[in-house]
Amino acid sequence: MGTAEVAGQRTDVETWWRDAVVYQLYIRSFADGNGDGIGDIAGIRARLGHLRDLGVDAVWINPWYPSPMADGGYDVADYRAVEPVFGTGEEAAALVDEAHALGLRVILDIVPNHSSDQHAWFREALAAAPGSPERSRYHFRPGRGTGGDEPPNDWRSVFGGPAWTRVTDDGRPGEWYLHLFDAAQPDFNWSDPRVEEEFESILRFWFDRGVDGFRIDVAHGLVKSDGLPDLGHDEQTMLGPIERSDHPHWDRDGVHEIFRAWRRVGDSYAEPRVFVAEAWVDSPERLARYLRPDELHTAFNFDFLRAPWDAPALRRAIDHSLATVAAVGAAATWVLSNHDVVRHVSRLGRPATNGAGHSLADLAPAATFDRELGTRRARAAALLMFALPGGAYVYQGDELGLWEVEDLPDEVLQDPTWTRSGHSVRGRDGCRVPLPWSGTTSPFGFSPAGAHAAPWLPQPADFASVTVEAQLDDPESMLSLYRAALALRHEHPALGDGPFTWLPSAPGVLAFSRGAGFACVVNLSDGPAQLPAGARVLLGSGPDAVGATLPPDAAVWLAV
Repeated sequence: MGTAEVAGQRTDVETWWRDAVVYQLYIRSFADGNGDGIGDIAGIRARLGHLRDLGVDAVWINPWYPSPMADGGYDVADYRAVEPVFGTGEEAAALVDEAHALGLRVILDIVPNHSSDQHAWFREALAAAPGSPERSRYHFRPGRGTGGDEPPNDWRSVFGGPAWTRVTDDGRPGEWYLHLFDAAQPDFNWSDPRVEEEFESILRFWFDRGVDGFRIDVAHGLVKSDGLPDLGHDEQTMLGPIERSDHPHWDRDGVHEIFRAWRRVGDSYAEPRVFVAEAWVDSPERLARYLRPDELHTAFNFDFLRAPWDAPALRRAIDHSLATVAAVGAAATWVLSNHDVVRHVSRLGRPATNGAGHSLADLAPAATFDRELGTRRARAAALLMFALPGGAYVYQGDELGLWEVEDLPDEVLQDPTWTRSGHSVRGRDGCRVPLPWSGTTSPFGFSPAGAHAAPWLPQPADFASVTVEAQLDDPESMLSLYRAALALRHEHPALGDGPFTWLPSAPGVLAFSRGAGFACVVNLSDGPAQLPAGARVLLGSGPDAVGATLPPDAAVWLAV
């Protein structure tokens, strides 16, 4: 198997993804290059050095396609172009080239479950008659009840409200179309072969331009049960395990043939392209089905993200995840936060819930949030994640210790969950606040000096203490911890993909070895934990994690 030297890192050309650390970049909030208050490709290009110095292996960019932004870009109007607010196709090509020159691979988001209602196909469907080929690329159905006034079934949108919207045909109320998310996001009908052909063409379009892979949005949702039968209840969750077998629109067996075809497309390139699935399923065993040798390469491990700050719970999540992916020869991935969940500093800083749950509705009230506690645990969680076998994902701002901004004014909220829930669910904007780079006041270097617009979401004044500039030369900062951990991860032969063995430990303590004289100890108990005699500390999550004992809510990497 071939290898290559890339920017000082030894990279396995064929299986780099098995232990890669991937940085998730939410483009609207990463860096603003032109001063309009919205992140863009120019901002990314100007900050690529930050990602190189951080030590990540790849960058995953949330959707940069033309979009009306009904759902932050996950309502795609054109899959082969770049949203003008973000830049141009030429700038995108330059970004890919510049990232590659720095040793960073580029993964794009693809949204195959639904398009924007402004997509050319959907506009054609609205203009066409019921039963037409144009409408068969989506799910159009006549309504039930008198005059077809009721939705075709009882499915609910994950953003709130019914999953159906009625259209007007020839000036009269007509058919309904399916949207498992916002009404501006009609679901594709994957039983129409033109949909599959179109997406394979889209894959090749971007692969031919040097993109290294795709993260697949809602990978578990593409196939719907024949006849679209009633679900039988109206509860629907945005992100969470499926609570029934044979669900009519989640995790249908038919999705696997789609992804086998995609894998053939990716494998047709001299350097095979890779896929990572966002698939919310009811068990690690179901998730492993997406990772069989002829399907996708990796998938997000949401069991680990959802586990509370509790040693037995985390150990169960780790054991189950490793066992199930090993059964199909795949590699595990680990993640603590992303653009859809409450930032883990805020989850872990709530003692009453110990980090369980992923939305604000799942968590104890904001008044219980202890930022110092959350930050301390987040430092330990990072060392735990980076020491586990497989790959890892870092959501932008994790490396700065950012917390969920829970007091955004109502009038600035843009998540469709806010409107579709009747202003009862605040949604995901709090984890999408633009990053702080420098300075002591907003925009904290997010926009260039003299910018003519404020950041698209307001930044809290407390961001002044956690800018990149403020942390860069502080050896005890979160940024320094991430940079040191990722440097060691590249240097130490035990880290990344490979063997894993639990070590004897006291209750509330996780301890494991990775071979080659390396061990990780994480103390989730209420008291100090004894470290192995004679071990040498390689890296600790706190300044006091260097003696014979490890304090609570801390982690340490050891040479043993």
